[in-house]
Amino acid sequence: IDTLAYNTYITAFNSNMVVNESFLDSATVRENVVSLARNIGYVPRSRSASKANISFTYKTTSTASTATLSAGLVCVGTVENTNYLFSIPNDVTTTIVNGVATFDNIDVYQGTFLRKQFVVDGSLDQRFLLDNSFIDSSTIVVKVKGLSETGLGREYSLASNILNIDSTSETYLIQEVKDERYELLFGDGYFGKKLENGTIITATYIITDGKDGNGPSNFAYSGRIVDDLGNAIVPSSNVTITTNQSARNGGDIESIDSIKYFAPRIYASQYRAVTARDYEAII
Repeated sequence: IDTLAYNTYITAFNSNMVVNESFLDSATVRENVVSLARNIGYVPRSRSASKANISFTYKTTSTASTATLSAGLVCVGTVENTNYLFSIPNDVTTTIVNGVATFDNIDVYQGTFLRKQFVVDGSLDQRFLLDNSFIDSSTIVVKVKGLSETGLGREYSLASNILNIDSTSETYLIQEVKDERYELLFGDGYFGKKLENGTIITATYIITDGKDGNGPSNFAYSGRIVDDLGNAIVPSSNVTITTNQSARNGGDIESIDSIKYFAPRIYASQYRAVTARDYEAII
């Protein structure tokens, strides 16, 4: 009898925990909370990379007319004897005047720049998952190369909802999945352009340390600069970086409590600001 009673107690406890995970208010596992919020169209806030603003001049003997600072690692920042990598998500191009390329007011983001490619195979179960956790979703850049296109293709834009999207819209959506990773979603031919078989998707993004990356104000150059043909341009002297703004505004991924609070309020407001609570949820 004691064994049966104990077994009944454990079964009841497990059933209660499982049922709790089925509701947004009572769920405690992040994956379940995110999934429930997804059902009402809410995408939790990702980690945010701290951002610094820098300038520098690049002296060279190259005869090229332009210089491009390649997307990826630009410099290394130091704070409290700890080094942090700072990158840019897109190329930055400037002209070379009298052997000097000037890069002014460049926003650099704390973290490591990564790239992921997919080939569309048309299968119903194909998913486009970004492999890494700790992604700053604002740094995601998606380019889609059709069968007749060259290079990396056309850049798609992130859509926050399906309003004003038709069958030709070159957009994508993101959603958080297991282990704080992200999945890319593309159109079905009704809401958003449908991808053809053989299409190549290139996604670039930055993974970051979040708020831990705040603070660096001294930076050492570690970037790569190329000419208009993609050839590396070698500096003729050391590159010194001027800091216009130290790294700040890095943040952690949205907490479970925050998701529970804002998801139903965003859904209730439907992105329309009428009441004070609507403004609170949207802003």
